[in-house]
Formats: sequence, C-alpha cells, structure tokens
Amino acid sequence: MQALLSYDQSPPFAAPLRFFLSAPLFGVLAGLLAIVDGPLLFASRWTPAALAATHLLTAGFMLQIMIGALIQVLPVVAGANLAQPLRTARRVHPPLTLGALLLAGGFLSGTPWLLQGGALLLAAGCILFLHDAGRALRGVPSTSPTIRGLKLACGGLLATVVLGLLLAFALAGGWALPLSDLADLHAAWGLAGWAGVLLIAVAYVVVPMFQLTPGYAARPSWWLPPFIVGALLTWTAALAVDLPWLRISAQVALIVAGSIFAGWTLALQRRRRRAKPDVTLRYWQLGLLTAMLALATWSAGAFLRDPDPRTALLFGVCFLLGGVLACIVGMLYKIVPFLAWLHLQPLGRGAPPMNRLLTDLAARRQMGAFFVACALSTAAVFLPDWLARPAGLAFALASAGLLWNLAQAVRRHHAYRRAKLDA
Repeated sequence: MQALLSYDQSPPFAAPLRFFLSAPLFGVLAGLLAIVDGPLLFASRWTPAALAATHLLTAGFMLQIMIGALIQVLPVVAGANLAQPLRTARRVHPPLTLGALLLAGGFLSGTPWLLQGGALLLAAGCILFLHDAGRALRGVPSTSPTIRGLKLACGGLLATVVLGLLLAFALAGGWALPLSDLADLHAAWGLAGWAGVLLIAVAYVVVPMFQLTPGYAARPSWWLPPFIVGALLTWTAALAVDLPWLRISAQVALIVAGSIFAGWTLALQRRRRRAKPDVTLRYWQLGLLTAMLALATWSAGAFLRDPDPRTALLFGVCFLLGGVLACIVGMLYKIVPFLAWLHLQPLGRGAPPMNRLLTDLAARRQMGAFFVACALSTAAVFLPDWLARPAGLAFALASAGLLWNLAQAVRRHHAYRRAKLDA
C-alpha cells in the first residue's frame, strides 16, 4: 500500500510549527510537577498531581502535536485543503494552550471554575479545529486507509471532548455519575479512538516513507481503525446499558487490535532497507514494545479478581509515556526537519540537508534522556519515594532537550532563508 502525497498542497510552515514548539513545554511542566509533588504523583491515578500530570501530557503535549500534524497531513495526504491554515492555527492554538494549563491547575487546586474553564477552552479549540477540518474533508472520498483513519480519528477526538466536558462539570458540580467508569471510557476514546487511530493512520504513510520499510498490507489496513472505533462504541453502549461482559469484550478487542498493529509494525521494521537504525526508528521500537507491555498489563488487570492498584498506574505510564508519546516524538524528529527542508526548496539549490537542520548527535542525546525518563517513571510506580523526583527531572530535561533541538532546526531554516533572500 503506497501513499500518494501532494507536497504542493503543504500549508505554511508556521501553521503546524507553533503547535510543535509549544508541546514540549507541557512536558517540562509535567516533569517539574513530578519533582515538586514526588511520590504523590505515583500514589494513585486519582491523586490531583497524577490527574494534572496526565492532562499536561494528553491535553497539552500530545494534543498540540497531533493537531499540528493534522494541519500538515490533511492537505498533503488526504487532499483536504484547509481554507486558511494559518487562520485555523491562530484560532485553535491559544484556547488549546490556555485550556490545558487551566485544566491542570484545576486538578491540582480542586478549584471548580478552573476545571470548567479549562475544559471549555479545550473543547472550544478542538471544535474550532474539527469545524475547519470537517469542511476540508467534506466530499473527500476515503480512497485509502489513511484517509478513512484520519476521518475516524476526528470522530474520536469529538467523543473524547464530549466525555471530558461531562467529567469536568460532573467533578466541579458534584453530579451523581459513575465517574470512574466514565473516566475509563474518556481515556479509552482519547488514547485509542483519537491518538491510537491517528497514529495508525499516519503510520501507514510515515513508517514506509521515513523508516524505509515495506508498505502495510492494504486489506488489514482498511479494517483496523474501524475495528478500534467499533470496539469503543461497543464499550460506550455497554456502559449505557450496564452490561459488564460486553464492556470486557470491547476491552479485549482493543487489546488485540493494539497488539496486532504494534507487532505488525515491528515486523515491517525488521525488513527495512536502511541497515543503520536512526533516532526515529529507536523511538518507534521503544513505543511499540512498551505499548505491547502496557496492553499485556491491562489484560492481566482486567481478568484478575482483585488486581493490584498499581496495575492501572503502570498501564498509564507505559502506554502513555513509553508508548504513544515515544512514537509521537520519534515522528517529530522526521517531520520538523523535513518540513524545514521542504519549505526551503523554492529558494533554489543549496538548501542544507535534513541531517544538518537537526543533527543526529543532538537527537540521540535527547533520546537517551527520554529513555532514562521512561525507565525511571516505570520503576517509580513501585518505588515512588526513591524514584519519583529523579523521573520528573529526567522527563523535564528530555522535554527541554526536544524543544531545543526543534528550535535549532527552525533557527537554521530561518538563517538559510534570510541568507538566500538577502543574496
């Protein structure tokens, strides 16, 4: 399965770039929170510190990158041209940024208006983006698994936003709702229906393109994203009609789907045409292997009569930090220098290659810090008193290193552009 890309439809570099550059700042904040609150963050998934850190990573770090990626991917991969991509970015970025900060502050302080205000701002930013993306996708046929996956991921984002709003107002207002079950469903839609389906849809293009692997087989590529969304809809219906066996069946389906994609991608990577592994490949290998470990942990916890309360926390750390986030950061190390290089091509010959815009040595140093942060965070689930703060420090440094590397690529892009225009 080969993707047809239309680089002439690429939006201005500044449109996705603002999201890519602001995302690591949320990682720095999450790391600093772990340094300040230490063991409290790893005591339970329900502590204020854990909820704040989780949403700094999901509603801050991940959401920024994924929205920025979609602004770039929709026209290039799907032929869905946003009418005014810079205007979309300028309207969407501020409420997403401020909303994530307010939401994290609301969890930490327990202040109702911060929770509600943060949730409303995040919802507003997402709805503005979905409105523009929906107009762009209207009439675009699903001629590839990637295009279908992008459409389904937008639906997953909408479901995540609706459930998040409901939970924020229920928490702030003391509504009598099954908050734990709704929180699990909200997390499932966010991690599987939004982040997971988007990652799969984009992987169909970027893994063969940047990692020089064979293409994904067409037939399973078509059914995997709809299968995940179908499982999530089944889970939602099971919660509505109170059928625990149906909910467990849907969870098993999600575990199977995630494991299939991870194993499938690892098998393709073993057949890559480039012998020397690069930073992106290593990040993806970490993400896929850790995601499989997380899914195995979830599977064990789901079928134990009295699971260890650390099981859910371990799943969250492995799947979110070592899984999805690792794959996203790995893609950034290809996407940002590639876009910087691409937007220099109209200036003529002599543009610096991608590996000079963002050096391999700098990327490997940052990757080392990220890997250490993942290992310490995983171990901190079991030894929070000893390892929570070192894990936070390592993650803050890794996030700051990512920001520095991306900013350096942008600086070199601007320097070359100014030199050519002044010549």
